[in-house]
Amino acid sequence: MVYADAGGGDRLALAVVAQWRMVTTEQVHVLIAPTVRIEQTRRRLAKLREEGLVDRVTLPQAGRTRCWFLTRYGAQIASEWPELRGWRPSRTVSDPTAARLRVGHALTVTETGLAFVQDARRHGDVCQPLDWIPEVHHPLGGGEAVIPDALLYYRSHDTGAGGADGSGEGGSMLRAFIEVDRATMGPERLAAKVGAYARLHTYVPAPPPGTRPHLAVQEASWRRRYPLFPRLLFILDGTGPVGIHTRLTALRAAARQPALAALLRDVPVLAAPMTDLLLHGPAAPIWHPVTATDQRVGWMHTRHP
Repeated sequence: MVYADAGGGDRLALAVVAQWRMVTTEQVHVLIAPTVRIEQTRRRLAKLREEGLVDRVTLPQAGRTRCWFLTRYGAQIASEWPELRGWRPSRTVSDPTAARLRVGHALTVTETGLAFVQDARRHGDVCQPLDWIPEVHHPLGGGEAVIPDALLYYRSHDTGAGGADGSGEGGSMLRAFIEVDRATMGPERLAAKVGAYARLHTYVPAPPPGTRPHLAVQEASWRRRYPLFPRLLFILDGTGPVGIHTRLTALRAAARQPALAALLRDVPVLAAPMTDLLLHGPAAPIWHPVTATDQRVGWMHTRHP
């Protein structure tokens, strides 16, 4: 008799490296096997590397931390799995130089996702390793697109969670677009991202050629993917309290623009410092609504209006 789960741990490890883009050994371990010794995860990753499925860069400034990413062969294998349906490999997959140059932002995004997964475990909620999906492409027409740093799926055991896409005995399903800002761009450019999501909120694709106008279904493109427009969460990192205040002020100023009124009426848009996220956890009331940045709320119980 063949053991049905043979290779299951290797498969999950490869899927995590594929979907999360870049992860350290410790991060992979926390995601896939936190209850066993980390040596098991190290051996698993080394095996995947020997098989040509993953590769790594070593970060000398971080105690020679090993950071893992997918090879082209690994992407070819993983793209055939149903659990990664719709997944797109990075354009720079298998390129160690490109991996090294983007590792700072990539690992900050990974650390953010890890905070949500661990918070779910602490609170009895459900946020599995593959419920964090970086770089989901949302077209806006004309070759433009909104690509959040990550899309989060999170099921809360609390059936009264605000703005849920549905609830029942299994709890409330929540979705969120995640934008991680490491203070590498000015506050105005950060605030402009809210405008991009406002465009996505109202974007209706043109009907296919040959379609009769009166027969075309006119609806926003996001409704084909989501029951509700995902809430928008900004994570602010790479700066001290003064920089955080400056960025919150820029987001609040952007929120006054008339073009954002529909988005802010329908969707919670919140921001939190990375330090608070890691210290208190995402479920804590650490989130500032961009329309009232002097307030602090919880991200799950901020309702869609």
